[in-house]
Amino acid sequence: MDISKFTPHTVYTIYIAATPEQVWQALTTAEFSRKYFSGFAVELQEKVGGRFVVRAPDGSEHITGEVMVCEPPKRLSVTFNVTWPGLVEALGETLVTYEIEPAGDAVRLTMTEAGDRELDDDINSGGRTGWPAILSGLKSLLETGKAPAIKMEPPAKMLAALKRMGVKLPG
Repeated sequence: MDISKFTPHTVYTIYIAATPEQVWQALTTAEFSRKYFSGFAVELQEKVGGRFVVRAPDGSEHITGEVMVCEPPKRLSVTFNVTWPGLVEALGETLVTYEIEPAGDAVRLTMTEAGDRELDDDINSGGRTGWPAILSGLKSLLETGKAPAIKMEPPAKMLAALKRMGVKLPG
């Protein structure tokens, strides 16, 4: 897969009072991710070509992918594909990249969600709403020891657009 051809759909930057190593650990381990990612657990083989999985709270595989770039504690890129039937075929591959850079007493974390094809704003609205909540939870957890319970409505525009595309939604 040639990830140089992927174009950004969502870019989000946040500053966290932590070390790059702490941010890396929070992004790559089930222990941390469950606390800020609504009970979802990240599992990662820390090597290029390694398996990437995000497990739902019930243990099922919700997101699967492959590690494309692994440079601890600076940069991680993974394919990030929700396991709904027909979704990847409809939307193409998704690539999520985390860039972790020292910024004085803090870390600048930039998350980029990119794809191998153009998507309309209704489809992108889900990630543009979800990523700030997820990464704000990560920030709070690292800075205070506790992630807030963030209540979010389902991404109605995104789900309606997926239905129009013929993607079968769970439930």
